[in-house]
Amino acid sequence: MRDLRGDLGNVWRTASRLSSGSGGGRTVMFISARDGEGVTSMAASFACLASRRVERPAWLIDLDLRRNRLYKGFEEGFARGIGRPGRAYDASLRKTPIYSIVPRVVKGEDEKLLTVHEIEGARLMVTRFRNERLQKGQRVQVRTSPEWWQTLRKMADWITVDAPSLERSPAGLAMASQMDGIILVVEADATSAEDVVGARREIEAHGGNIIGVAMNRVGSDARFADRFSG
Repeated sequence: MRDLRGDLGNVWRTASRLSSGSGGGRTVMFISARDGEGVTSMAASFACLASRRVERPAWLIDLDLRRNRLYKGFEEGFARGIGRPGRAYDASLRKTPIYSIVPRVVKGEDEKLLTVHEIEGARLMVTRFRNERLQKGQRVQVRTSPEWWQTLRKMADWITVDAPSLERSPAGLAMASQMDGIILVVEADATSAEDVVGARREIEAHGGNIIGVAMNRVGSDARFADRFSG
């Protein structure tokens, strides 16, 4: 993970124009067509920016449940002036969780596996999935659970979602309809126009609202986000 806060001015301005579709906090997802586009760095940096502009804590949600890359990045101190994960809280919100365990051996064993951690010195909460609780042969998969998102909107002003790439997982597509806006992250001079158009069509077919494209690694940094034309 890299700290891109200094390069996300246009991304922030684009997202700030969003209005919450169902009241409460706003939800924005970062996703890419392919792996290695820098989505996790961009989502984490955006959430850090958001945490400085909120009354209620901002949430940063990692949909790549098996990797927990966001939590690990904060543990390693990815950004100057940003603390490490602290106390853990149950992120089930007493609603149907945004994941399921397959196969479920014991009734209720898929509850309370998602935690959310305070980031020291910031109004920011970061999720972590407790993979150590899974039994051999079990796998985790995401599910939409609109009531979970509605409850979270009442608790947070900004909800930033880091989704795995479309080529690796359908998790982002499953959640697309719950987002107020989606930013497609592409690697400048590497991601083809066909990949961008294909990703846009797939996301929109699942009810997603793409508000812009963030060009990452122009030289060595993320530089701008722009709206689609047409």
